[in-house]
Amino acid sequence: MLLTPRSLQTLALFAMWLLPAWLLLPTNAHAQTPRLQGQSAAAAAMGNAFVAQADDPSALHYNPAGMTQLRGFQTLFGTSLIGGVTQFTGPTGTQVTGDRNGSLAWPPPGHVYLTANLKDLGLSALGDFTAGIGFNNPFGSLTRYPLDGPFRSALTFTTLPLLDIKPTLAYKLNDQLSFGLGADIYTFSGLFGEGHLEQKSVWSGGLGIASGSLVEINGSDTTAGFNVSLLYTPFRNSDGKPLVNIGLVYRSQATFHLTGTLLANGALVANTAATFVLPQVFSGGMAVWPVRTADREWKLEFDVDYVGWKSNRTLDIHLSNGALLPFAQNWQSGYTAMVGTEYRWLHVPAIPDWDVALRAGYMNQQTQIPDRTFNPGVPSANSHIPSVGIGLACHANGSFLGLIRCGELGIGPLKPKLFAIDLAYQAAIYEVRTVSGNQNPSVDGRYDTLIHAGSLSLRFNY
Repeated sequence: MLLTPRSLQTLALFAMWLLPAWLLLPTNAHAQTPRLQGQSAAAAAMGNAFVAQADDPSALHYNPAGMTQLRGFQTLFGTSLIGGVTQFTGPTGTQVTGDRNGSLAWPPPGHVYLTANLKDLGLSALGDFTAGIGFNNPFGSLTRYPLDGPFRSALTFTTLPLLDIKPTLAYKLNDQLSFGLGADIYTFSGLFGEGHLEQKSVWSGGLGIASGSLVEINGSDTTAGFNVSLLYTPFRNSDGKPLVNIGLVYRSQATFHLTGTLLANGALVANTAATFVLPQVFSGGMAVWPVRTADREWKLEFDVDYVGWKSNRTLDIHLSNGALLPFAQNWQSGYTAMVGTEYRWLHVPAIPDWDVALRAGYMNQQTQIPDRTFNPGVPSANSHIPSVGIGLACHANGSFLGLIRCGELGIGPLKPKLFAIDLAYQAAIYEVRTVSGNQNPSVDGRYDTLIHAGSLSLRFNY
């Protein structure tokens, strides 16, 4: 095994990127449903139909086997700005509005991915491997309602700031088949915010706590799961680029044993313990390029996710004083269908050394929470999510804003061969949800929800 000077430079650059990426990544994940689909702006613009394409560093999340398509050392990092409201109307006409703890959830969910093709780095003796590490917020919630709202005894505030650390390895068996294997290390990081699952409500009485007290229940833990993936390419064009890709991904279940506290008006009442289960996820997709030439590319993709939310049966809180606060969940497993397209112009004459991509997509997501255990903090409903976006990629000799060559935008000894900016917008349009027969009758009523998300990702290829 031979480490060339370029290999050493690239490995050093990898380390240089890793520390600031870890320090800058926000860990408070915020969205209307527990699972955050958009984990890069390019994929989000295509309705997250990216399992089969998986050809930028966000493959580390969408389909790690796709990392074998990436050359050299590549980085991608970005964030999403999420806002929107849930309007509740009770049976008597009482109304209240919930938001994301403000006009926009803050800090916003983020994503960072770093990949290195080991063969390109001079480590060919190891085989055709690509290594990577990612940081993102795959699950999360942040919802706030007024303290004097009609269901204040059920919820006034909830947050789930969850970080996923993803060390991953992919192997290319041949030109048709690649495999990926990675870990998902889930943690509630205290580097940002309070770093724990948290729910607040106005106490209705009992356990020696005065009625009307502001009660907070919280908890945190670190756990791990794994993911395995496959990418199959049955057809390529004369330049060796895929014309058809098929991707499959399995993400395992992971279980938190949460420990925390029960507080009333800020004072400790008891320590708490609970079990919280993240679901297993099966993803599959097919991408087809009807056009793939030296000048233009057009991709169509259809993906399906199956999320095993039925594993989330209960979130009962055991108190150190021997009492039990029951929180039945009994969520339902469901499917998400995603379709996306991308049309890319390569070598645009009007802007030399730039590529331009237009993207669009649509997601249809099923509700996972039954009326009986519905929680206003996660006002789940069947949803329709259209999306659009644009990607601008500048090669090394291109000019960025007419001021500097894109090849000079690097950090450290290596300069990028390509710099890309991806932008996306998604509108989550939730079907009207009318809840009845809830275990807390104050929750019964109509929920109207609309969420907006704008995403930005920056990519550097070395």
